[in-house]
Amino acid sequence: MEYDFDQIIERRGTCSLKWDRYAGADIIAMWVADMDFRSPPGVMEQLTDRIDHGVFGYTTAPKELNDVIVKRLQDKYGWQIEGDWIIWLGDLISALHLSCRVAAGDGDEIIIFSPVYPPFFTSPAKTQKLTSIPLRRQNDRCTFDLESFKNAITPKTKLLLLCNPHNPVGRVYDRDELDAVTDICMENNITICSDEMHCDLILDNKKHIPTATLSPQAAANSITLYSPGKTFNLAGLNCSMAIIPDDKLRNNFKKQRSGNVPWVNILGYAATLAAYRDSGQWNKELIEYLRRNRDIVEDFIAGTRQLSMDRIEATYLAWIDVSKLNLADPQAFFEKAGVGLSDGKDFGSGDHMRLNFGCPKQTLIKALERMKTAIKQTGR
Repeated sequence: MEYDFDQIIERRGTCSLKWDRYAGADIIAMWVADMDFRSPPGVMEQLTDRIDHGVFGYTTAPKELNDVIVKRLQDKYGWQIEGDWIIWLGDLISALHLSCRVAAGDGDEIIIFSPVYPPFFTSPAKTQKLTSIPLRRQNDRCTFDLESFKNAITPKTKLLLLCNPHNPVGRVYDRDELDAVTDICMENNITICSDEMHCDLILDNKKHIPTATLSPQAAANSITLYSPGKTFNLAGLNCSMAIIPDDKLRNNFKKQRSGNVPWVNILGYAATLAAYRDSGQWNKELIEYLRRNRDIVEDFIAGTRQLSMDRIEATYLAWIDVSKLNLADPQAFFEKAGVGLSDGKDFGSGDHMRLNFGCPKQTLIKALERMKTAIKQTGR
């Protein structure tokens, strides 16, 4: 491999949200979705060039960047978009909030499938109602509960917040699953905001299908969220986008953005361009490394009686069922063992923990050994 993902990079004491949470403690941070790998060399070179220029005023997206995005989505997903469909944003959490305000008004209802990325729960306005529908298990994987979805819809239901690939369960939804959900939305005039920021991190031999490609009607009623943050580990540079084909929906989104969302970080544009234009080989090798880490986690889970987990089809996040341990506070239990995981309660499922395996193999194995020792000591 051309790139060294085994390199241990010390992040403690660097104002890292992930690692400084445990400052002064011997705890391996494996919680927030932030990888411990250096970003691609092309990104760092582009950032250096931009810094050397020395002027950091307000900046618009380079035309080349929009062109690169258009070509990328066509080549990877067969999705033909126009450059002016892209709306640049600092982060996708802002995009979730804006989508709720664009697609739904006061007193309207918004639906999500849970467990899911925590900002989905907090994005609706206080004057809007949120309905959370649990994913159901079928054939050893999570999928949509279509009957519960239909039953939850009322005349006030205006928006579905969708996550695909799904964080935290790691699903890449199949076309028939997406068609079924989209058909229900179109029959009931429900807009879909589809968070697809993990779509460039597919680990299995599956194909990501953008929601907007399912039909012309779906495209006209969709807001697709996309970002290099997870794929290239650029989250701290705050550069994301909403892709909205429909003119009216896009213009309303822009109006909501104006004055409410900060401009994109000037270095974020530079990094995003270099990531998508110059870093394909790095991304390819990253995915292969993550596959191997995924397999290590799955082998570890399979070797325990107390833990279980579904296949991770995408992302670098493992959604682990810890219910058989009968722990009052699973997060505290594993932190005491020296491993900092994400608490499943934040995602809507208190009997799960989320583990981030986007780290050097050595770090991952050390964390899993600590978990193994702690589980043995419970005697369960």
